[in-house]
Amino acid sequence: MHHPILATAIALALLLVPTASAQEQPTPPNIILVFADDLGYRELGCYGQQKIRTPTIDRLAAEGIRFTRFYSASTVCAPARSALMTGLHTGHTIIRGNKEVGGWGPEDPEGQWPIPDETVTLGERLQERGYTTGIFGKWALGGPGSTGRPRVQGFDHFYGYLCQRVAHNFYPTHLWRNDDVDVQHNNRYFSAHQRIDEPLDSDEAYLERYSGGDFAPEEILEEAEGWIAKNADKPFFLYFPTTLPHVALQAPPEFIDRYPRDWDDEPYLGQRGYLPSARPRATYAAMIEYIDHSVERLLASCEAAGVLDNTLVIITSDNGTTYAGGCDREFFDSLGELRGYKTNLYEGGIRVPLIAWWPGRIEPGAVSDHVSQLPDLHATFLELAGAEPPAETDGISLTPTLLGSGEQPRHEVLYWEFPEGRQQQAVLLDGRFKAIRPDLKKLGLMLELYDLKNDPSEANDISDERPDVVERAVRAMQSMRTRSVLFPIPALDGLRDD
Repeated sequence: MHHPILATAIALALLLVPTASAQEQPTPPNIILVFADDLGYRELGCYGQQKIRTPTIDRLAAEGIRFTRFYSASTVCAPARSALMTGLHTGHTIIRGNKEVGGWGPEDPEGQWPIPDETVTLGERLQERGYTTGIFGKWALGGPGSTGRPRVQGFDHFYGYLCQRVAHNFYPTHLWRNDDVDVQHNNRYFSAHQRIDEPLDSDEAYLERYSGGDFAPEEILEEAEGWIAKNADKPFFLYFPTTLPHVALQAPPEFIDRYPRDWDDEPYLGQRGYLPSARPRATYAAMIEYIDHSVERLLASCEAAGVLDNTLVIITSDNGTTYAGGCDREFFDSLGELRGYKTNLYEGGIRVPLIAWWPGRIEPGAVSDHVSQLPDLHATFLELAGAEPPAETDGISLTPTLLGSGEQPRHEVLYWEFPEGRQQQAVLLDGRFKAIRPDLKKLGLMLELYDLKNDPSEANDISDERPDVVERAVRAMQSMRTRSVLFPIPALDGLRDD
């Protein structure tokens, strides 16, 4: 017998019961991105570093996933950050080099070339999904009053350096909080680029001349800790582009003293740029250990706020180890077998660490050789936030690899260009064949080809042996870039755009 009242009640009840998809919809994670500055591929213990202590990051790698074939989008600071924010590689992104808008003096304008107002950034896209966004560290995509400053490009809160030139000194006279100067009252102005002819009398003499009372990474870290405590009630994106371990060589004495004095048989006098240092090797190690210290404190802040279990932590770098400022990459074996370093497109300049940790979601102890690039993080964060990918993107989400679910799409080609210095261009085909034009200014379109599967050190140019791969690489180099008025490369700009 049909009972209309009962049938209506059942229908209403069914409408009120959540569907399976609604019940299974996870809460979007908090995201912390620790973006180191010039951290080399082997400068963390979990990547084989033997001399520098990084226990917290090593633990996260053991409890999460470590990538062995992750690449930055550039070999210097600003374009890597532009690629992260836009999800576009350096053949498409707006900022492709470190184009300055000011000078080096204390009264000169701050900042690098700004991203335009109409740019839609990662921060803005996450804000649209209900995320609170904060950046703590180095921005480098627009100075004070510009269209590129963080507050108008998707970040609710900013504290740190707007300008990467100012960031060469870890004891600056000021930092920026949003659009306001935050004076560092315990610091005095001194140039971050000095050279001396003779060593100073003591370690204390170096500290007195080249340090101050307010260590910027500590000030920035404290601001981030406070921000977590205030914003733990809804999903947050904490972008932490630390200036460490970019030279100048400066670190708190208590961190420097953790490393052997006999490492440094002579001081660094500034002969390769930046500031002199009494103990250059110990200081460099201390700077990297301070990144680890910072990660430990960010985790503690999340735990205190009760949000650690649903927080994804990513640790990576903007490019490889530097060649300047007293950094001794040979002593630390900073890049292992990789050729090159910061400012070139060989593996040592662009292959970087990537560690991801998310308790209960990422399988502990995983290691992935999936070939990926910085714009992929842009795509990954958007997918985890429940956002649609932008119409134009060069990123592919890493979510299947992170969570061990589904098929991971792969890049057939990765692309890089670097319009400064010698001017360079590179592609990686199928994760194996690396083609590079190492000197577009002097050598033009001359191309080298390396088989990274059999030659990870890029020691044997096989371009004469594999004309088929060279032809494919040349086509990719031409089709995967658009000309840039801001960052011209004359040897390439005369070629046809596809």
